[in-house]
Amino acid sequence: MSEAYLVTGASKGIGRSIAISIASSGKPVIALARKSPELETVGAELSKLHPDCITVSCDLGESADISVAAETIRNRFSHLSGLIHNAGTINPIANMMKVERADWAQSINVNLIGVQDLTSKLDSILGGTAHSRITTISSGAAKRSIHGWSAYCVAKAGLDMWSMCMAEEGANNNISSVSIAPGIVDTGMQEDIRASDINSFPSLPNFIGYHENGELSNPDDVAEKLLPYCLGNAGENGQRLDVRNL
Repeated sequence: MSEAYLVTGASKGIGRSIAISIASSGKPVIALARKSPELETVGAELSKLHPDCITVSCDLGESADISVAAETIRNRFSHLSGLIHNAGTINPIANMMKVERADWAQSINVNLIGVQDLTSKLDSILGGTAHSRITTISSGAAKRSIHGWSAYCVAKAGLDMWSMCMAEEGANNNISSVSIAPGIVDTGMQEDIRASDINSFPSLPNFIGYHENGELSNPDDVAEKLLPYCLGNAGENGQRLDVRNL
């Protein structure tokens, strides 16, 4: 097998929509996510769109999982034309001075360290004679502090800088990197936010209102806007973009 596009967090939400969008454009997709019935379902759908699509189960908070997943991908594909880092967690939603160290660290592991770990383990099939586009899904939380979201804000801010560093270091190896904030999208993460405690997250009524007023974006619509950037057909190396401006 030659080339493919890897999408993390592909079992649901934006990741699922991006994976389906890429496969629908005629490209093979590796859908990576934690093992679940949803991953199996999206895998079956992707296979109908392109016969070379596969799923890989992996918890990005676990280094051992990442090592196994990376080996599976390297053994199956000789080149990644695109790597879309979409997987992430909003939890813990808690006051900074009360959150448990392990919970805070787990958020940083999944949202940031796992991105570095997975990418570095796929180095041998990125760039080179053929271009690779790395796309990270950012957030408005990377740019402003939100009460109760400290781990998520810090991780997303770090991820933006990670993308810029990747753009800097990858340029000589035919690797480009962009980060894109998708806006407020109707995903499982929004459900987690709406289920949080107002004492830890004072902005809870606003997010309930976004849902009730129909202000959340549809993941499929967001994926359509993201597609040319994920494929490497748009966006300059090192850019940070907001999908609402695309």
